[in-house]
Amino acid sequence: MLKSDITTALNKKHSSLSDNDIELIFNLFIKKIISSLKNNQNIEIRGFGTLSKKINRAKYVRNPKTNQKLYKPENYKIHFKIGKIFHQKINQNLSNE
Repeated sequence: MLKSDITTALNKKHSSLSDNDIELIFNLFIKKIISSLKNNQNIEIRGFGTLSKKINRAKYVRNPKTNQKLYKPENYKIHFKIGKIFHQKINQNLSNE
Protein backbone atom coordinates (compact mmCIF):
# COMPACT_ATOMS: atom_id res chain seq x y z
CA MET A 1 0.00 0.00 0.00
CA LEU A 2 1.28 3.42 -0.94
CA LYS A 3 1.06 6.68 0.98
CA SER A 4 -1.33 7.98 -1.69
CA ASP A 5 -3.60 4.95 -1.14
CA ILE A 6 -3.73 5.67 2.59
CA THR A 7 -4.47 9.37 2.13
CA THR A 8 -7.16 8.56 -0.46
CA ALA A 9 -8.84 6.11 1.93
CA LEU A 10 -8.69 8.67 4.75
CA ASN A 11 -10.16 11.31 2.45
CA LYS A 12 -13.11 9.02 1.65
CA LYS A 13 -13.80 8.44 5.36
CA HIS A 14 -13.32 12.08 6.36
CA SER A 15 -14.69 14.09 3.45
CA SER A 16 -14.90 17.25 5.56
CA LEU A 17 -11.09 17.48 5.53
CA SER A 18 -9.20 18.63 2.46
CA ASP A 19 -6.54 16.55 0.72
CA ASN A 20 -3.85 18.90 2.03
CA ASP A 21 -5.11 18.60 5.61
CA ILE A 22 -5.07 14.80 5.45
CA GLU A 23 -1.58 14.75 3.96
CA LEU A 24 -0.39 17.21 6.63
CA ILE A 25 -1.84 15.04 9.43
CA PHE A 26 -0.28 11.90 7.94
CA ASN A 27 3.14 13.58 7.60
CA LEU A 28 2.95 14.86 11.20
CA PHE A 29 2.11 11.33 12.37
CA ILE A 30 5.15 9.87 10.57
CA LYS A 31 7.44 12.68 11.81
CA LYS A 32 6.29 12.10 15.39
CA ILE A 33 7.07 8.39 15.11
CA ILE A 34 10.54 9.16 13.74
CA SER A 35 11.35 11.77 16.39
CA SER A 36 10.14 9.50 19.20
CA LEU A 37 12.30 6.62 17.97
CA LYS A 38 15.29 8.98 17.68
CA ASN A 39 14.74 9.91 21.34
CA ASN A 40 14.76 6.22 22.38
CA GLN A 41 11.02 6.13 23.05
CA ASN A 42 8.93 3.12 22.08
CA ILE A 43 5.77 3.61 20.01
CA GLU A 44 2.77 1.57 21.13
CA ILE A 45 -0.41 1.59 19.08
CA ARG A 46 -2.94 -0.49 21.00
CA GLY A 47 -4.31 -3.36 18.95
CA PHE A 48 -1.70 -2.85 16.21
CA GLY A 49 1.76 -3.27 17.70
CA THR A 50 4.89 -1.74 19.16
CA LEU A 51 7.83 -0.11 17.37
CA SER A 52 11.18 0.10 19.11
CA LYS A 53 14.77 0.87 18.19
CA LYS A 54 17.38 -1.92 18.43
CA ILE A 55 21.15 -1.77 18.00
CA ASN A 56 22.94 -3.68 15.26
CA ARG A 57 26.38 -4.21 16.72
CA ALA A 58 29.49 -3.29 14.77
CA LYS A 59 30.96 -6.23 12.88
CA TYR A 60 33.00 -7.35 9.94
CA VAL A 61 31.01 -8.43 6.90
CA ARG A 62 32.15 -10.07 3.69
CA ASN A 63 31.40 -8.93 0.15
CA PRO A 64 30.32 -12.20 -1.50
CA LYS A 65 31.39 -11.06 -4.95
CA THR A 66 34.98 -10.09 -4.10
CA ASN A 67 35.35 -11.96 -0.78
CA GLN A 68 36.67 -8.68 0.70
CA LYS A 69 36.14 -8.08 4.43
CA LEU A 70 34.46 -4.76 5.27
CA TYR A 71 33.83 -3.12 8.61
CA LYS A 72 30.18 -2.28 9.24
CA PRO A 73 29.80 0.23 12.10
CA GLU A 74 27.11 0.08 14.75
CA ASN A 75 23.70 1.26 13.58
CA TYR A 76 20.04 0.99 14.52
CA LYS A 77 17.17 -1.07 13.19
CA ILE A 78 13.45 -0.86 13.86
CA HIS A 79 11.84 -3.78 15.67
CA PHE A 80 8.09 -4.30 15.28
CA LYS A 81 6.17 -6.53 17.67
CA ILE A 82 2.70 -7.29 16.39
CA GLY A 83 -0.23 -6.63 18.72
CA LYS A 84 -2.50 -9.45 19.85
CA ILE A 85 -5.65 -8.09 18.19
CA PHE A 86 -3.86 -7.38 14.89
CA HIS A 87 -2.32 -10.86 14.95
CA GLN A 88 -5.72 -12.47 15.52
CA LYS A 89 -7.35 -10.48 12.71
CA ILE A 90 -4.78 -11.40 10.05
CA ASN A 91 -4.86 -15.07 11.08
CA GLN A 92 -8.67 -15.21 11.33
CA ASN A 93 -9.12 -16.32 7.70
CA LEU A 94 -6.65 -19.19 8.12
CA SER A 95 -8.60 -20.75 10.97
CA ASN A 96 -11.89 -20.56 9.02
CA GLU A 97 -10.61 -22.58 6.05
